[in-house]
Amino acid sequence: MTALSDPSASGTTWWPDFRRPRNMAMVVVALLTFVIFVVMQPWEIFKNTTPTGGDMGAHVLVPAYLRDVLLPEGRVAGWSNDWFAGFPILYFYFPLPALLIVALDVIIPYGIAFKLVAIGGLLLMPIGSYVLAKGIGASRPIATIAAAAGTGFVFLESYAIFGGNIKSTMAGEYSFSWSMAFSLIYLGFVIDDARRGNGFRARSALALAAMALSHIITTMLVAPASLLLLRYPNRTGRIVTLIAGFALSAFWTIPLLANIAYTTDMNWVPLRFFGSPEAGGPLPTELWLILPLAVVGVAVSVWKRYTIAPLLVIGLLPVVVYPFLEGKLWNGRWLPYFFYMVTFFTGIAVGAAAVSVARRWFGAPRSWAWITLAAAAATVLPFIIGSQSAPGWANWNFSGYEAKPAYSEYDALMDSIDGLPPGRVMWEANSELNRYGTPMALMLTPFWSEGHPSMEGLLFESSLTTPFHFLNAAEMSVAPSNPIPGLPYNGFDLDRALTRMDLFNVSYYVTFTEEATTAAVDHPDYELVATSNPFSIFALPQSDLVVIADFEPVVFEAEDVGIVDRARTLVSDPEVTDFDQVAIQWYAEPGNAPYWVTAAGPPAWRRIDESLAGLSDSAPIGGQGVVSNVVLEDHRVSFSTTAIGVPHLVKVSYFPNWDATGASGPYRATPSFMVVIPTQEQVELNFRRSDAETGGAALTLAALVVVLVGAVWEDRRQKSSL
Repeated sequence: MTALSDPSASGTTWWPDFRRPRNMAMVVVALLTFVIFVVMQPWEIFKNTTPTGGDMGAHVLVPAYLRDVLLPEGRVAGWSNDWFAGFPILYFYFPLPALLIVALDVIIPYGIAFKLVAIGGLLLMPIGSYVLAKGIGASRPIATIAAAAGTGFVFLESYAIFGGNIKSTMAGEYSFSWSMAFSLIYLGFVIDDARRGNGFRARSALALAAMALSHIITTMLVAPASLLLLRYPNRTGRIVTLIAGFALSAFWTIPLLANIAYTTDMNWVPLRFFGSPEAGGPLPTELWLILPLAVVGVAVSVWKRYTIAPLLVIGLLPVVVYPFLEGKLWNGRWLPYFFYMVTFFTGIAVGAAAVSVARRWFGAPRSWAWITLAAAAATVLPFIIGSQSAPGWANWNFSGYEAKPAYSEYDALMDSIDGLPPGRVMWEANSELNRYGTPMALMLTPFWSEGHPSMEGLLFESSLTTPFHFLNAAEMSVAPSNPIPGLPYNGFDLDRALTRMDLFNVSYYVTFTEEATTAAVDHPDYELVATSNPFSIFALPQSDLVVIADFEPVVFEAEDVGIVDRARTLVSDPEVTDFDQVAIQWYAEPGNAPYWVTAAGPPAWRRIDESLAGLSDSAPIGGQGVVSNVVLEDHRVSFSTTAIGVPHLVKVSYFPNWDATGASGPYRATPSFMVVIPTQEQVELNFRRSDAETGGAALTLAALVVVLVGAVWEDRRQKSSL
């Protein structure tokens, strides 16, 4: 045997001995990562195109806005006027993947950076699975096989929205993939710390923070499950790890929690049935045959005294409770951990069997490497072979908008919009827009053009305007999506829609279908200004961003119903109990538009209840006034007015960070805007950092110091023990 193949021989070698379990584990993890990368179509990833497909085709706006606007102002979250008449961007969506895209964009083109980060969470799943298996106490051969089986999870094809697998990632759930991978790493680290009686470890805190900054649902499940480890020695170390991990993410998580009441409930229909995901249940068809093996894997883990209590909680709890969950967080998002644990514990069972065979029929453990490789391949290959549509999905997404046969139509439309004066754009929703890459393709009007926000955007829950936009879209689209169940949608009606567009200060209407185009051409108030086959662009009657009240606003003061009741659906409860529901009721009647209802206001304003009785009896406001010099910027609205002391409606979505100078307010007003009362001629509203943001940022900085000091102390302690 030569030195090339035998590390024990004299001399040095650059070629690792793959018979060693550690080296074989590295080979298997590397191969698994490589296979995922190949399935993701690297020849398309490295083309400088703009990714599309499902939600991903609209997500591309968010990191670009972070790069161009937020970070130069020293913000990670802030305000964007690009969608929904303005919305708080990255307050309720997860900043870490977006930050990674911006970091990569420094050295490579934006489209490539986005695509690499989009698959990054998937690429981390093999190492995350291995770290988890080692953390619970499995030997390297068993951990290697469990990592292969766990990686099989990403190739599941029975669902495309729950999260974690390739199809969900391609649909736009790439943040979930990142968070799930980080959660496996966090669990592997923290379980290993507990088993060994370690104190605080910086790596565990960093993994926890990365998980939290990538997705909230994973964190809500995994972090509490790790509390089970407090029963192990040195529980103070576990507590410090949890505190430090959340403190590291506090710059984002604290503002999220402080403002959660200002999100829109999409009233997602919860899953209620058992069976395959196609039937709305919790078990993909690919897992039916291996479920008994997973049960064996759990039994083996108990027999070998692996530390699996947190894994059982995050694997089984979602299946037990998901039929009873409802509210703003869709209950289907809890199920991927059950799917994953079925594959992971199947790997434990196969790994234990492989080691048993190797021990019985072969000699030293170093001879088991090839059996480990064979068993790992046997567990993951069926999933890979069964992955029929994932490569096609990846190809569709990563070839980009530019590769679609109809791209010339799309590009011409964006050029036409870009040549128009600035103004908000309302476009006709239609599933056939998928020919351009995604039905959401027109959400990117502000990405491709200057000064043309799209009324429809992604991150639906982030804006209070979302439900009102979809009510508008139903009246201006022949085949609308109507994604929020229970809203009082109306049919296609361009007459009725004019009042809506005036209220929302929309300048342009883009039609797609022949029926909508004909109706707009025949309507005297829709002016055809550009045609870009198959699209037509119509200018709408001029409206104003800031208007003076004709009637004194009235105040509906919602009772404090608490966070549980606030999680109820927008309109399914017949008893109106909060301002969201009152606003929907108010908006259902276009004639209510002059009569503003606010959530707060001066004592002199009349108070009303949820019935809106007497709304049209609101007191007229005498006198005239003029609003001028209206400026709408990223984090600022300003205007001049001669109507001092008279309420003004600012047609920008409400959020508590808005602060008025030269006026009292702003008060949240129907449907989702702001009312201010000028106290001087010049009024300015600024989107300021809240106390929650300032405190969260300070806590994160303090945690960084603690983690850094802890890491240095840990390094010195390990060196001194050598």
